[in-house]
Formats: sequence, structure tokens, C-alpha cells
Amino acid sequence: MKTLRFLLEKEFKQIKRDRFLPKIIFIVPILQLLILPFAANFEMKNINLSIIDNDHSVYSQRLVNKILSSGYFKLTDVSSGYDESLTSIESNESDIIVEIPNGFEKELGREGKTELFIAANAINGTKGGLGSSYLGNIIQHFNNEMGYGHSWPGGITLRHLFNPHLNYKNYMVPGIMVFLLTLIGGFISALNIVSEKEKGTIEQINVSPLPKSLFLLSKLIPFWIIGFILLTIGATIAWLIYGLVPVGSFGTIYLFAAIYLIAFTGFGLAISSISSNQQQAMFTAFFFIIIFALMSGLFTPINSMPEWAQKITLFNPIRYFIEVMRMVYLKGSQLSDLKEYFFIVCLFALFFNVLAILGYRKNH
Repeated sequence: MKTLRFLLEKEFKQIKRDRFLPKIIFIVPILQLLILPFAANFEMKNINLSIIDNDHSVYSQRLVNKILSSGYFKLTDVSSGYDESLTSIESNESDIIVEIPNGFEKELGREGKTELFIAANAINGTKGGLGSSYLGNIIQHFNNEMGYGHSWPGGITLRHLFNPHLNYKNYMVPGIMVFLLTLIGGFISALNIVSEKEKGTIEQINVSPLPKSLFLLSKLIPFWIIGFILLTIGATIAWLIYGLVPVGSFGTIYLFAAIYLIAFTGFGLAISSISSNQQQAMFTAFFFIIIFALMSGLFTPINSMPEWAQKITLFNPIRYFIEVMRMVYLKGSQLSDLKEYFFIVCLFALFFNVLAILGYRKNH
């Protein structure tokens, strides 16, 4: 224990004396947590809209006003015909065309229904698809307000569970917190042992009677502690900036974080052990972490991926902790609900750290 204490003291002093590392560890993750939830938002707003109003009636004007007041659309063009409006699409001034036919008000009053023409620029498929979907919902609400809507059979009521206001930040912030812990545990720790190699201090460790498991433990613990500090800072930012507090227990989050940090710190140390310089370690860690992040469900739901990709995500540790964070924060899930995830993360921790011990070759 005394040897471990001296080793830990050495590690913290090295981190403190490094002019660059503390900035990466603390400033970059905090800035990302402040910026990413606002930037990484799949809600489409300010969709440029071109209107063709052939009716010029009270009803057509009310429909246009309802569309624009939704906050999703911005009127950029009012045309007298489709060909003229299509020019605004081709010049990228508009994203969607809505054409209101002549006799819109009369036909709606006489028949209780009428037709609208919607054309979307599908070069950006997401924007075109979501914009058309938003328009469909707005038009349906307009019909209901006018008394022409059709009620659902059986009196079905729609409720949004766990995120009633459909706030996308509530979905993103817990996932981004996991990603920041991944960067600290996997990326920064990957530079640790290899930096000893470049400085030449690793040779002193290699000729000492120090067991390599104890040496790797002294490398793991500092980033484990730093990860907990960052998790606390992240939870505080989520509360102060986004008003997000877990419905479940902080104890469950910290327990999973403890095992997860051990897993990814071991992952980083395994890369560091087999790398000969910091550039090699950095690119290797970057390669794996980017793949893990993109296939973790952080940005794209796993259920929407192809079946072969969904099977690959089963071997992705980030996936499990992101699901745990969202379940605890939004649903209030307890440890009893997350036993399977806990067991899987423990297996990843065991695998990566055994890999780190086997990969580090201590020459006497």
C-alpha cells in the first residue's frame, strides 16, 4: 500500500505539472457539455417555406399563419405559381413548397375536406422528411380547430411519457456526459504509459521489482478519480443550465460510472501499453472511440440501425452506459432494473484490464 501511495503521488504531480493535460481534462469536457446539447439537436427549425396561395381567402390566410406561428417554418417566398416557386427551391432559398388550391375555403366548407400540394427539397432527406411531417401535423390541428378533423377510433389519447415536453436536450445531455467520461477514461489514459516511454522513465519502472499489475493500478486510479470529479461537474451543469435532475438515484449512476471508468481506463492503458509513441496511441484510441460513439445510440437510435449494425453494438460498452444514464435520468430506473447492464459493464472492465496487464511487457 505504501508503494501504491508513492506511485499515486507521482502520477498526480505529473498531471499537475503538465501544462496541457489539465486543460484537456477539465476545460474541454465542460465546454462540450455547454455547447453540444444545443448544437447536437435533431429538431428541425427555421425551415424555409414557399407559399402559393391561389385562394386568398380567410381560411387560407389562417392556415398560413398557423404554419408560420409553429416556430418550425420561416416564410422566404410567396409565389403566384408552382414554376415560380420551384425557382426558389432550385436556388436554395426555400426548402418546402405549400400550394393552396383555388376554392380551398369553399370546398372545405362544402365537403369538409380538400387537398393541398406539398413539395419538399429531398437533397437533405432528413430536413425534407421532418418538414413534411411537421406540416402534416399542423394541417391536422388546423382541421381539428376548424371542426373538420376526424377523431381517433376508440377515443385514443396521446401522451408523451418520461419527456412530456419533447425536450431533445433531456435526451442528449445524459449521453454527452457518458461520452465525456469515455474521452477521459479512454483517450487521455491512452497517452499515459506511452508518455513514460517517450520520457525514458519507463525504463526505471521496468528494472524495479514493482509488479506490473500494481504499476497499471497506479495509472488507473488517478483517471478514475478525475472521472468522478467530471461526472459531478457534469451533473451540476445539467442541473444549473438545463434544469435536468435524475428521476432515479445518483447512487445508481455513480456505481455504474465506477465500473465504466475502470473499463475504459483499462481500454486506454491497453492501447498505451502496445503503442510506441503518443501519436500512435492517440490515433488508435481515436479510431476505436469514434466508432464506439457513432454506434452507441448517442446520436442515432440503435433501433433504426440495420440488423447487422445492431448486433455489432452489443460489443460496444458506451451503448450500455448511455442507456443506463437515460433510463435513470428520465425514467427513474433502479439498480434492480439494470442488473443485466451492470453485469455486461463488469465484463468489459475485466476484459480491458486483463488486456492491459497482458499487453504491458515489463522487462527486467
